[in-house]
Amino acid sequence: MTASRTTYSTVAIAFHWVIAIMLVSMVFYGWWMEDLRANISGPEDFAGVQAAYNWHKTAGITILILSLARLAWRFTHPAPPLPAHMKTWEKGLARFTHIAFYAVMIGAPLGGWVTASATNFPSRLFNIEGFDLPRLPVPQTEQMYELASTLHGAGGWVILILLALHAGAALKHHFIDRDGVLQRMIPGLNTPPQTPRD
Repeated sequence: MTASRTTYSTVAIAFHWVIAIMLVSMVFYGWWMEDLRANISGPEDFAGVQAAYNWHKTAGITILILSLARLAWRFTHPAPPLPAHMKTWEKGLARFTHIAFYAVMIGAPLGGWVTASATNFPSRLFNIEGFDLPRLPVPQTEQMYELASTLHGAGGWVILILLALHAGAALKHHFIDRDGVLQRMIPGLNTPPQTPRD
């Protein structure tokens, strides 16, 4: 990507939207899983909950791999420059939000992996017997599980908060600043004419 590019590359855009959709879906899926576990009434229900958790773990590892690949792509393909009119604090906040997103995109799946490793239950990727996620070297204790589970759950709220900030900023740039920032991630978007600035 050249310095003069005004939009992200097709690969970067694909990473952005696929990971975003998966992250948000995983938050709500995780809450649904917790409700499912709370209503176990027999062996069949337990088997269903195990299958649901295995799909959650499979998606989490997929997000981790995609996020690491996206980070590698980002290091080798610089983002298009932000509009020159943006204030220093706005650029700083944008940078902080992006760094925080990378931290949670990588940290939340790792936290889930630690949580799974702290239990005796197998983590079967794609629910395939024998295709188990390796355990991380963490203590298999109730205290470790509770700590990791709490932090992993908090990651879901962090994702939603960052999403609200990110989406709100994007909409502000599109409808108020009219500076084409949103068009960097949605090429071809009809950006309103930029209003004169004092």
